[in-house]
Amino acid sequence: MKLYDALDARRVVLMALAILIGCSTDLAADEPVAFEKPRMLMLTQSKGYRHGSVNRGGQLMAPAEKAMKRLADSTGLFEIDFSQDAATHITKENLKNYSLVAFYTSGDLPIAESDLKYLLEDWIKKPGHGFLGFHSASDTYKGNQIYWDFIGGSFTGHPWNQNTKVTLKVHDAEHPAMKPFGTEFQITEEIYQYTNWQPEKVRVLMSIDMAKTKLKRPYHVPVAWVKPVGQGHLFYTNLGHRPDTWENEKFIKSIEGAVRWIQGKESGASTPNPDVSAAHHEASKNASEAGGVSAKSLEAERREQELRKALREKRKAESKDKAKANK
Repeated sequence: MKLYDALDARRVVLMALAILIGCSTDLAADEPVAFEKPRMLMLTQSKGYRHGSVNRGGQLMAPAEKAMKRLADSTGLFEIDFSQDAATHITKENLKNYSLVAFYTSGDLPIAESDLKYLLEDWIKKPGHGFLGFHSASDTYKGNQIYWDFIGGSFTGHPWNQNTKVTLKVHDAEHPAMKPFGTEFQITEEIYQYTNWQPEKVRVLMSIDMAKTKLKRPYHVPVAWVKPVGQGHLFYTNLGHRPDTWENEKFIKSIEGAVRWIQGKESGASTPNPDVSAAHHEASKNASEAGGVSAKSLEAERREQELRKALREKRKAESKDKAKANK
């Protein structure tokens, strides 16, 4: 989709108003325009696994993009542009047109190092600026410490695949991004587990409730969190793998709440809550061990899988050698 040039459009509007009311059209490049809506740039480029939610499939917009366009139009909170060309659109110059950036991405994106650092270390810290990360935004730049330190954690597997029903516990039901969910809810989704998880730097908003979820793991699995970054804000949610999640009214209202929080239209805490993560880790461990799953049993399972894999490879090699010998 062709990006809309917000700055040029602003000048066109100002010139039209000037003709009507006889005012000057001179405007400094960084002068704020009170009547202009905030603008979001949503990047849906995949350099790793491409999710169905961001696969355009010959259409103008992917399911996630369609949902975000509907949200923008129905609420009037922001206008939105979409891109699957990070190298062109995630640049210092282009980011000046936006107060909101959203990533539903994967892999190592082709963003110039200086532009990525500007986004993560300068742009985000400005008042009213916000970054929204969806699902595989945490499966992006996993080898880049600046990025994973910014986002809060890195994808390291999903034992809860896209057809798994999970129960999620909401830790801060008063946060605007969590109000639509209540104190707990069930959803069929692909849920990630993380490495580089930094509970001391984020406010975790919801997690898997291991006691009420069939597939158990003896550790805390966060699902959504927020953090302050300078005078800006970050919101990340693991949800959004399945295209039908983008049709879930509560999920869409959660995104609306996150935007309203970023914009200061609704208040919500962003103070890190590592004590909540610690308590939920202990609860997850106890619930899993009660269900027969422990760190020890998982390690034994991992070793067994490695042995089976080695045996399959050995048999495959022996079969090839036998076939060569019979020629």
